[in-house]
Amino acid sequence: MAIPALPIEGGCRCGRVRFQMTAAPWMEAACHCRGCQRMTGSAFSTTLMLPDDGFALTAGDTVIGGLHGDEADHHHCDWCKSWVFTRPRAAMGFVNVRATLLDDPAWFAPWMETQTDEALPWAVTGAARSFGRFPAADDYSPLIAAYRKDRGIG
Repeated sequence: MAIPALPIEGGCRCGRVRFQMTAAPWMEAACHCRGCQRMTGSAFSTTLMLPDDGFALTAGDTVIGGLHGDEADHHHCDWCKSWVFTRPRAAMGFVNVRATLLDDPAWFAPWMETQTDEALPWAVTGAARSFGRFPAADDYSPLIAAYRKDRGIG
């Protein structure tokens, strides 16, 4: 399914936290790691990787939840506890938004899946690219280019 016209909006379960995407994603992905399984209560997390300047909160505030550490901050609605997005601590220029929180997530389909070494045996995404762990940092630029080509994003 085609990526809808921008901006794309979404929000947490209770609606107190709302966000807007004003840039096309760099990637659509699923992560099968045990941490994502535990934070979602499901088989994997869904991710839209966006440039920092293509994402903004439009209502509400978030609190840091999930695993607290040096690598990333997992932003949650303080009221309903929905996991809204993750921002790496290092200035990497992107944010990972939970795709299932889009107002209309039907167009989302994981193009890449990561941490498949920890995947539940029945959790199949149909992703075009699959990695047992995370791709190496140097692999992301070519992956983003391949994703954007496959999705017809200029």
